This record gives sequence, structure tokens and C-alpha cells, in this order.
Amino acid sequence: MLILFGAAGLDPQWPATVLCLGTFDGFHLGHQAVIRKAVAIARAADLPCGLVTFDRHPAMTLAPERAPSTLSQPTDNLSLLSDLGVDLTVVLAFDRALSETSAEDFLATILQAQLHGSHLVVGHDFAFGHDRLGTTDWLEARVQTTVVPPFELDGVRVSSSAIRAAVASGDLATAGRMLGRPFALRGVVISGDKLGRQLGFPTANLGLPARHILPPDGVYVAQAVTPFGQFAAAVSIGDRPTVNGTNRVIEAHLLDFSGESLYGRSVTLQLVSHIREQRRLASLEELKEWINNDIETVRGCLSG
Repeated sequence: MLILFGAAGLDPQWPATVLCLGTFDGFHLGHQAVIRKAVAIARAADLPCGLVTFDRHPAMTLAPERAPSTLSQPTDNLSLLSDLGVDLTVVLAFDRALSETSAEDFLATILQAQLHGSHLVVGHDFAFGHDRLGTTDWLEARVQTTVVPPFELDGVRVSSSAIRAAVASGDLATAGRMLGRPFALRGVVISGDKLGRQLGFPTANLGLPARHILPPDGVYVAQAVTPFGQFAAAVSIGDRPTVNGTNRVIEAHLLDFSGESLYGRSVTLQLVSHIREQRRLASLEELKEWINNDIETVRGCLSG
């Protein structure tokens, strides 16, 4: 799959492209329905399928104080896009200039002239361009357009906002069903105070690249995807009250992991289920007992 950051100066040698457009925060089942429809149309026409998205949620530029926390970064799910059959992903910088581009100019200059878009596939609530004047009705009057209806699970519409609400409330099961996979945190391992190592349970502290939505503080069963393989993990999210911590941190103890350093490496934590709430314990010895119990819980949950 080709990955392009920006569309300026492009002049594809293929004559036309089927394009699906959207913010695609989380790449949930509703987004996947839009993408699958675009891929099917492209294959029937022997054309490439391109996905056009943005490097940030538009609200981060238009109203940062009201911007929602993110579910994922645009490049987090490239393997999923490839598996779905997307041939080309274009990530546009949603800066002030793009936010002020009219729908007419966005369609004519970027989608048609630069990307050779001949057929657009969008979700039912899609709109683009300055003041969001490029609605689905507007598009259908100007270019061949397919509008994909809402995707529902058990009568509930799947949306990024619904998934954020589920994660924020700790309902990882609902979030996972709507995403079509476990809710995940992806970042790089950063240095901590090495308290876990002193206790006999070394942890990888995850640093996130943006304002990522987090579940409530507590301990979770997880799968950690690392450059050295996949490992069961006990993940703690919170400010560590037993040691009078002040910052909210994400710490993962990877079961049966040893050897290579993870500092500075990319790691994804797929959160499976909640074990317990965060609590202040009387001593470090008691904390060690709780951590050991958490690890045994993880083994039991993931042993199958």
C-alpha cells in the first residue's frame, strides 16, 4: 500500500481513483464498512482504492479547547487498511489553510486534480470544506458518490464518540465490539523511576504521542505487541497512590519477557479486560502481593 503525506504536486499515472474520505478516528466497524464499499467499487472498475484522511481531528485546529481525545493516530492501522484492500492512503495536514479551503476547491484541486478521484465513498454524516458545506447531497450533485448508511450493533449506531464514551466509562467490551478488535494504546517506552524493577516486577512505561482517550485508573489484562513479539501483560493506569505518585502513568509488566531493552521502542497495549481499581496500599510488601495476584489473573485470563 502506498502512503502519502499531502497531495500537493501529485500527478498519478493511473486515470482515475475510487476514494473514501473521513477522519476515521479509531477505524471502527462503521469506518470499515465505508472502506469495504470503496474497495468493492474499485475492484469492480479495475481502479485503485484510495483513502483520504487527516493528520489530526479537525477540532484540534478549529476549536482545540473542545477537541475530543483521540482513539488512534492516522497511521496506527495501516496493516488493517492493507488487509481491507486499500491501495493508497493519503494523510492531509488539517491546518488553518486546509480548514479555510472551500468544498469546491477541495473537490476540484485535491480530490480530482491531484488524486484523480472519480468516485467518492463517504459515510452518511460526512461533510467537508469551509463551514462543512460539502455535504453528501452537495457531493452527489457534482461527482459520482456512494453514501454508506450508519453501521449498527444491537440497534446502536457505531461511532467514534460512542467508543470514547465506552472507554471513558471502562466498558472495554463494548468499545472492542464497536472497533472490531481490542481497544489499544500505542506509544513508545520511556524511562520511569524503576520502582517496578526494585519490586521484582519490571515495567515498560508507555509514552503516548497525543491526547489519547484512556479508561479509568486501574489494572488491566492486556496483550503487549513489541518489536520482539507479543506478550501477556498486566497494565496499570494511574498515579500510583501507594508511593504518593503525582503523574498519571501507563505501566505494563510483560509476562515472560526478558533480554532486549524496550526503551525508545514502539509498543502497543491491547487492553482486554479490567482486573481491579487502583488503590492505596499500606506498604510496598503489600503492593508486591497485589501485583503478583494481578499477574496470576492475567495468566488465567489469557491462558486459553
